[in-house]
Amino acid sequence: MATFNYTRHFLNKIEDLYSETEYNLRYERGNFKSGYCLLRSQKIAIVNKFYSLEGKINSLIEMLKEIEVDPEKLSQKNKKLFTELNQTSQTI
Repeated sequence: MATFNYTRHFLNKIEDLYSETEYNLRYERGNFKSGYCLLRSQKIAIVNKFYSLEGKINSLIEMLKEIEVDPEKLSQKNKKLFTELNQTSQTI
């Protein structure tokens, strides 16, 4: 099982992965019950900007489960990260 550290560097890696998806990632304030909001028709992923680092990372990982990501369109490093995150979230 893959584990990861809740660091700013890890958040940057996940943000880089999102940059290769069809979704535009934004940090905004809001009263999102889950800490994030997906606007599927507009391909926008919004995370509460006041969330802790751990909360932001968990929200981004949770949203990855809900959006369609074509691993073939990802760079090699992001494909590896995407696979690791999927394996981790399936074992929890």
